Amino acid sequence: MSKYKICVYAISKNEEKFVDRWVDSIKDADAIYVLDTGSTDNTVELLKKRGVNVASKIINPWRFDVARNEALSLVPLDFDICISLDLDEVLNSNWRNILEDNWTNDTDRIFYNYNWLLDDNNVPKVNFYIEKIHKRQGYKWTHPVHEVLTFMENRKENKKVIDGIIVSHYPDKNKSRSSYLPLLEFSVLEDPNDDRNMHYLGREYMYRGKYEKAIDTLKKHLEMENATWKDERCASMRFIARSFRYLKKYDEAISWYKKAITEAPYLRDPYVELALLYYELKKWDDVIYYCDNALLIKENTKSYINEQFSWDGTIYDLKAISYYYLNNKDKALENINMALNYDNDNVRLLNNKKVFEKM
Repeated sequence: MSKYKICVYAISKNEEKFVDRWVDSIKDADAIYVLDTGSTDNTVELLKKRGVNVASKIINPWRFDVARNEALSLVPLDFDICISLDLDEVLNSNWRNILEDNWTNDTDRIFYNYNWLLDDNNVPKVNFYIEKIHKRQGYKWTHPVHEVLTFMENRKENKKVIDGIIVSHYPDKNKSRSSYLPLLEFSVLEDPNDDRNMHYLGREYMYRGKYEKAIDTLKKHLEMENATWKDERCASMRFIARSFRYLKKYDEAISWYKKAITEAPYLRDPYVELALLYYELKKWDDVIYYCDNALLIKENTKSYINEQFSWDGTIYDLKAISYYYLNNKDKALENINMALNYDNDNVRLLNNKKVFEKM
């Protein structure tokens, strides 16, 4: 007999191609609840056909937090555990047994593994912890976009880490992110003291090529009294540096990358980004120096802020090319072989190796 009553809940809009895979991964739940926010395809019909409890509601003006709170409200109060799982995500097999073996009556929420990006062979390329499995009562979603699950009770939240639970993300690459920027701008207007939203807004400006706005916004983030998480501060500094790099203001970019290193010397990312900039500037000794410093860091903190290029073969690729231009054949070959360990079918890397062997 099950120890706990467990449900999955989600929001949906035009997700018909994901329905069967999603339901198959969570079939061990006691119930599934979905708030559909205006599908024009067969999402609702397919969900109902699979036994999912579906309600429909148009959220206007659109806010992710409002939609998720409406979805959570569909779940009866007698459920013990709720899992927020989008339709483009999949839970690993045996998740229920792992969850019940680790959950206790005083647990509020758990951290678990999230494969945000997988390669074509289903091998995780970006993995970090998320925390969207929680008890039924005492929680509320907040913020119009990049919404977070907020603990509402007036006491310390009891969290656990369960590494055995893994969610993998298979996004619809054709879906637009165009609503994110205006929602983020509104989110900052709504709560100008929220440092997380300010960071996200600056990052979004950078993604959209609005580099001057990105720099100004990210500097505001760094000046905020509650912006104390060093990983995120380091990321803001990197994004400022990256924006200066795109503007070809290389001295400013180098200065901000070095500030990012000082802020969080335990993270690989600022070292690798600075190495990438020096690669662009053809300063080969500097490339090697910062790559070697990055390699001294052995632990991935598993934060969403960590960059993929810090933990794949990029560092060795950069070192190999730098050693080639410094006429060091042995080191060039040593590092290109290390890079190929991460991506052994990469045509460019294989061609580089042939070139190095002919040195």
